[in-house]
Amino acid sequence: MKIRGLLAAVSLFGGLSVAGAAEVTIGTGSQAGVYYQVGRGICRLVNHATDQHGVTCVPHLSNGSVSNLNDVRSGELSLGMAQSDTQFYAAKGSKKFNDPSPDQELRALFSVHSEPFTLVVRQDARIAHLNDLVGKRVNIGNPGSGQRATMEVVMEAKGWDKRVFSLANELPAWQQSMALCHDRVQAMVYTVGHPNQSVSKATSLCGAKIVEVSGPEIDRLVNDNPFYVHAIVPGGLYPANPDPVKTFGVNATIVASSKLDTDLVYAVVKSVFDNFETFKAMHPALSPLTKARMIEEGLSVPLHEGARRYYLEQGLIAK
Repeated sequence: MKIRGLLAAVSLFGGLSVAGAAEVTIGTGSQAGVYYQVGRGICRLVNHATDQHGVTCVPHLSNGSVSNLNDVRSGELSLGMAQSDTQFYAAKGSKKFNDPSPDQELRALFSVHSEPFTLVVRQDARIAHLNDLVGKRVNIGNPGSGQRATMEVVMEAKGWDKRVFSLANELPAWQQSMALCHDRVQAMVYTVGHPNQSVSKATSLCGAKIVEVSGPEIDRLVNDNPFYVHAIVPGGLYPANPDPVKTFGVNATIVASSKLDTDLVYAVVKSVFDNFETFKAMHPALSPLTKARMIEEGLSVPLHEGARRYYLEQGLIAK
């Protein structure tokens, strides 16, 4: 059901009647990643109250952040999950996207979990640090994914291109852990919340290690860009990885176009924030969340009016 054809018929939470149900679609990521689980959780909360607000929600598998931002801009998706760095680049304009001009209609609903840039390697690869990737077989992520976008930023900061690796593979997240364990690649990167199914598979099946991503180039990325933060992958989350590992990371965010009906966005935000403890319990990566952090961190664009309306009503932001 196309959402544009329904917008005029829908009025929610304002004391007006709902003339028809509207479907909200949310672009997530690979089924192996946290994005899909979080997007599915958001939809579960929205759909639980469909009889109250007349909105249904459907999560869609996708190639990830860049793909979702393209589809939100084109109207193919109502909402999309995106890393805070790719949200920033979409708003400012970048050749990473189908339309490289600044997306002046991009709006934020809220941020969710933190996503450390995670470098996972084979035990026999002799990789103890990011710098050791030179000359190795590396999965840099599929085009359109957030992990690929962040890896390209890291490569640019290091002065690398694909030729520094003996092989630069472009597998999607759901394929990379088995490629690592079968020795088709020696290292994989993933910008993802933890614990994560793909990382767990690699560490469980072949004893893969998470290694450090640090150095002056990474420090400059964090210092020069408000959407990056120094991060830690906690120790003990995965087999054979007892110690915390330094890296950097981003936040996952939920975005929409300013063209999307405010009442629909209000319904989504209300469904999540009115059931906040239930939402946090849906995945371990969500457990540290606070409402204040979700409204403030990782957002490079203005709040959507539907989200802003809810936050004002709840006293979560000032007028």
